[in-house]
Amino acid sequence: MKKALFILVFCLLLSGCQNDEDIKLQNGDIIFQTSTSSQSRAIQTATNSRYSHMGLLYEIDNKIYVFEAVQPVKLTPLENWIERGKGKHYVVKRLKNSEEILTPAAIERMEGEGRKYLGKSYDLYFEWSDDRIYCSELIWKIYKNALDIEPGELQRIGDFDIFHPEVKEKLKERYGDNIPLDELVISPEQIYNSNLLETVVER
Repeated sequence: MKKALFILVFCLLLSGCQNDEDIKLQNGDIIFQTSTSSQSRAIQTATNSRYSHMGLLYEIDNKIYVFEAVQPVKLTPLENWIERGKGKHYVVKRLKNSEEILTPAAIERMEGEGRKYLGKSYDLYFEWSDDRIYCSELIWKIYKNALDIEPGELQRIGDFDIFHPEVKEKLKERYGDNIPLDELVISPEQIYNSNLLETVVER
């Protein structure tokens, strides 16, 4: 009797646990990974972050794509995007009240905002302009301009660990002796830690 009761309770607990496989990815979800690019380690060190690249998820013709700022800004099939990341590890985050905010009309506005950047070059200098754009800047500006939501706090280059040897070398390579310490930036870490988001998948 006790054994049967234990099995019943165990099964009920299992049925109440949500598996990643049961979670449907949604338009507007934000996905993070650790890039294998040459600048990834410098970004991770400077921002004290595990993740150095990110993108926005969209479902198109029943297939999931990642809208990302690489060279150039483009849509990448999700499976290809995952393959590029370190260890194929990724995390998906979502607005906590997404069912209220990410309506079809809101997603349409986000897609419209994103089209402004489609095909633009990747911004190696992390400038706060729309001429070129980097990964976290792309996501932040889409959320801000389309929905008036700021998923992460803006910082300045001088706020980061710019004196670490690995970071100093990369900054020297990009800017010489004229590092724009007051340039506004948004890091993957700031968006990842935004209290507006919650983790829905981690693999």
